[in-house]
Amino acid sequence: MNIILPSLIAVLLYAAGSVYQGRALVQGHTICKPLIQGIALSASILQMLSIYFVLHTQQGIDLSYVNVGSLISWLIINVVLLSSLRKPVENLFVILFPIAATTVLLSAFHLSPTDIKTNLSAGMILHVLFSVLAYSILTIAFCQALLLAYQDYRLKHRHPTGMIRLFPPLQTMESLLFEFLWAGLLLLSCSLLSGFIALDNNFVQSHKASLSIIAWLVFAILLWGRHALGWRGITAIRWTICGFTLLVLAYFGSKLLLDLIKQAG
Repeated sequence: MNIILPSLIAVLLYAAGSVYQGRALVQGHTICKPLIQGIALSASILQMLSIYFVLHTQQGIDLSYVNVGSLISWLIINVVLLSSLRKPVENLFVILFPIAATTVLLSAFHLSPTDIKTNLSAGMILHVLFSVLAYSILTIAFCQALLLAYQDYRLKHRHPTGMIRLFPPLQTMESLLFEFLWAGLLLLSCSLLSGFIALDNNFVQSHKASLSIIAWLVFAILLWGRHALGWRGITAIRWTICGFTLLVLAYFGSKLLLDLIKQAG
C-alpha cells in the first residue's frame, strides 16, 4: 500500500483543524467540539495506517526517531481525543495538530531506516511501550502547561478577553495539568524500571537513562511540592517545562546521536 496518500490526507485534516481552531480561538468564537473531535478521529485513523507501513519494513521494525515521533504524536492525539469526551481539553489540539502533521510528513518521507530491530524481546517491547506512553502523556502535560502559562499571563495583565474566555477556569486547567503529570510519572517509572532490566548499558543508553532519571526527579519533586507546599501557577509551569525538556533530550537527543554515529561509521 502507498503510504503517501493516507499520510497527506492526514496532514491536510490536521492542517484544516489547526486553521479552524486557531481562527476560532483568536476571534473568540466557540469551537464546535464534535467537529474538532471528528477531524482528530479521521486524521488519527489515517495516521495509524501511515505508521503501520513505515514501521514494518523488509529488514524488520524501523524504530528511527521520526517514526517513533509519529507514533508518539498519534498516541497523544488519541489520548486527548478520549479525554475530551469528559474533560475540557480540546483546546490542546491547537498545539497538537501541527505537531502531528509535521511528524506524519517526516515519517512518510523518511526513506532510510537507521535503527532496525528484528527480534525484539518481551522486555524490550514492554520498555518501548512504557516509554512511548510516558512521552505521550508528558507531552500533553507540557502542552497543557503552555496553555496554562498563556492563561495565567493574560489574567495577571488583566486581559481576560478574546481567546482566554474560551478556556476552562484556571483551577480546572491546573488540576488537569497535575492529573497528566501523575499519569506520566507512573508510566515513566515503569519505563525506567523495564529499561534497567531489558537494556544493555552502552554509552547512548546510559546517556538516555541519566537524563530520564533527572527528568523523573524533576517531575517527582514538582508533584511533592504540589502536595506538601501547594506549588501552583508559574512554579508548576516552569518545573513541567524543565522536566519535559530533559525528557526530549533523553530520547530524541540520544536517538539523533546514535544515528549520527552510525552514519559516521
